[in-house]
Amino acid sequence: MNAPNYKKKYLDEVRPHLMKKFDFTSIMQVPKVEKITLNIGLGDAKNNKKALQSALDELMLITGQKPVITKAKKDVSNFKIRKGFPVGCKVTLRKDFMYEFLERLCAVALPRTRDFRGLSFKSFDGMGNYSFGIKEQIVFAEIDYDKVDSLRGMDVIITTSASNDDECYELLRAMGLPIREKRAANKTEEENG
Repeated sequence: MNAPNYKKKYLDEVRPHLMKKFDFTSIMQVPKVEKITLNIGLGDAKNNKKALQSALDELMLITGQKPVITKAKKDVSNFKIRKGFPVGCKVTLRKDFMYEFLERLCAVALPRTRDFRGLSFKSFDGMGNYSFGIKEQIVFAEIDYDKVDSLRGMDVIITTSASNDDECYELLRAMGLPIREKRAANKTEEENG
């Protein structure tokens, strides 16, 4: 089996670019994407078993991997949720699955999003990880619009080995993730503010 295109891109283009930009002395210092986690939260999963099964099926179509059901960690009386109730599902992608998903995300899914102007550069966590939300699962080509019972959003968390946000930002931009530029975003905030 051939290596995914984005894995080749990382090894051939992105890694040398990052070594030069951050003056790394060893190839092991260069940050890389370690895993991608997709999470769908369902508020009505305990009452509506069909919605949970539908979310599991859609996540499996999108990722090609079997999702796990996430359960409530504690009782929340306001939402009528008890510890152990199903509240959603998630999938963690690693290695080649991760690179293939990243390619489909950048090339197909995000460009299909309505009114898409790029991802926010403010969604870094300070430790080299990036997360964002997708409002509708139908942006993925694998989802058949006619078979969707309701529109669901999902969280996408990209975990990298970067030690800070600047390295993570540069890594993800070089990989092709459409994150807005910091300078352009700061100028528009100054003009508006």
